[in-house]
Amino acid sequence: MELQKGKEEGGLALGEVVIQEEESLSLLLGTQGEDLCTQEEGGEFVGMEHQDDVLGAGRPKKVLSDDHLAVEIPETAHQISQDSWFQVGFVLTTGINSAYVLGYSGTVMLPLGWLGGVLGLILATAISLYANALVAKLHEFGGKRHIRYRDLARAIYGQKAYSLTWGLQYVNLFMINVGYIILAGQALKAVYVLYSDDHVMKLPYFIALAGLGCGLFAISIPHLSALRIWLGFSTLFSLIYIVVVFALALKDGIEAPPRDYSIAGTKSSRFFTTVGAVANLVFAFNTGMLPEIQATVRQPVVSNMMKGLYFQFTVGVLPMYAVTFIGYWAYGSDTQTYLLNSVSGPAWVKTLANIAAFLQTVIALHIFASPMYEYLDTKFNIKGSALAFRNLSFRIGVRGGYLGITTFIAALLPFLGDFMSLTGAFSTFPLTFILANHMYLVAMKNKLTSIQKSWHWLNVCFFGLLAVLAAISALRLIAVDSKTYHIFADL
Repeated sequence: MELQKGKEEGGLALGEVVIQEEESLSLLLGTQGEDLCTQEEGGEFVGMEHQDDVLGAGRPKKVLSDDHLAVEIPETAHQISQDSWFQVGFVLTTGINSAYVLGYSGTVMLPLGWLGGVLGLILATAISLYANALVAKLHEFGGKRHIRYRDLARAIYGQKAYSLTWGLQYVNLFMINVGYIILAGQALKAVYVLYSDDHVMKLPYFIALAGLGCGLFAISIPHLSALRIWLGFSTLFSLIYIVVVFALALKDGIEAPPRDYSIAGTKSSRFFTTVGAVANLVFAFNTGMLPEIQATVRQPVVSNMMKGLYFQFTVGVLPMYAVTFIGYWAYGSDTQTYLLNSVSGPAWVKTLANIAAFLQTVIALHIFASPMYEYLDTKFNIKGSALAFRNLSFRIGVRGGYLGITTFIAALLPFLGDFMSLTGAFSTFPLTFILANHMYLVAMKNKLTSIQKSWHWLNVCFFGLLAVLAAISALRLIAVDSKTYHIFADL
């Protein structure tokens, strides 16, 4: 084998591996037999086997990239390169069809109407797929796999961008998790209301119970790849509440008199609610943690991730579309932000749907909390058996504490629509659209035509303007709601 080094791209050295037939595969990566690439009949390297259970733990390892270059894997306490594109596709679909879909009829369609809502959802789907594809293609930039969004930003911009991106991502994921706990609490309260009208139990109590359930699950699942069978349960739970809501809303819509689909409010208020709804559209499709999810996929990492994205934005969006449109069609301007509160039907059916929404939310929250878990586990060297006393006690204390704070904020300010708008404005817009386009522009500047550069700059400016307007709209919405509701409100 001849190892050629010295190629430079963006100031970072790339190692190009030239494989000769007489060399053994165990020498390919220079790891004294610790890492082995498996080879199919066609000669393509498609995977790795390691003596360690945790890929990436210890000193950096190298694998072959999609372009057959030596790519370094950074240190991490979690597993990477373990999952198929199909499993990753289900992770992405779990996020997009979480219990948040029960709110889009009220938070997207209600302020936008039929024309704006339908066109907005379709455009948001296409634009989100494009932006996520840009980030996915940069995963192996500079001869190193960037398993964290902040690591990718540092490789392209420098250390300051690392801190800024980590801050934005943390805020984004934290607020998503706050929203999930609010949703889980609302689902539990909806069950309670079906069988009791004494109003003894308030929403904050149910939010506390939901936080406890999320904490127990987080302690039990050590890392993102360990979800596996739980993704199947998540899909089942999603199908339950989606099918129930669709069927009951369809029945209500057929039996109900003509609905009012007009958009309420003055011109100025409608402007702000429209901008807020656009932020909700962005929030619906984007995670702000694509590199962390991509880290779990097997080689070839870019092409497999693209398969997962295509799955998410084709098959994965159909249930969300169905629930969003049927809810607005059935109830019009009376649509509530939690659609299960709008539908009528047998109590046991609504109970089943609400319990399914609660359980799916517990699983989905774990996905969006995993970057924080990975950071803490890696920092404190938490690896090995998940049941080891040190590891288990660490998860109980640290993850329990993190979710305790998240639950407290959720109970303190249980305004779901506000959180969706604010999250879209302050973090999802910058992470998913502004940063994605600008990173791709900087990383590929020598390979882009002038037209392509202009296109990416147009995206940066356009989404930057939308982010500012969405932030103003979200803050205005919070100010209005603060006059109507109090802290620890029972909504």
